[in-house]
Amino acid sequence: MPPADPVQLPPDTALRMLREMIATLVRRDGPVLSGHQLAVFMTCYLVDGPHTVRGLAADLKVSKSVVTRSLDKLGELDLTRRAPDPSDRRSVLVERTPGGLALLVQLRDAAGTAVSAHAAAA
Repeated sequence: MPPADPVQLPPDTALRMLREMIATLVRRDGPVLSGHQLAVFMTCYLVDGPHTVRGLAADLKVSKSVVTRSLDKLGELDLTRRAPDPSDRRSVLVERTPGGLALLVQLRDAAGTAVSAHAAAA
């Protein structure tokens, strides 16, 4: 199946939609994620893996220490977990968790609401 055509949005509309999604995140019960944490989380859940600290750092163009600190927090919140890489004992793989999948559903719902609000206003 070919990919859908990308949606063309004016930058201000895209920013308003992003703002609504972030507002949904901060209104929910539980801790709020930083920008780094959210970027690592979204990459782990939306980009096919497996994911390693080195790979995430390269993909996001940040240092490995930024990714490590983000994964520390995401792990505390049970949004990701680290597991030994069976093919390389020096490396760990980042795994998804049920808690992370639940957050992803909340983000998808927030995105759907933002898109619907945009479509209704157009």
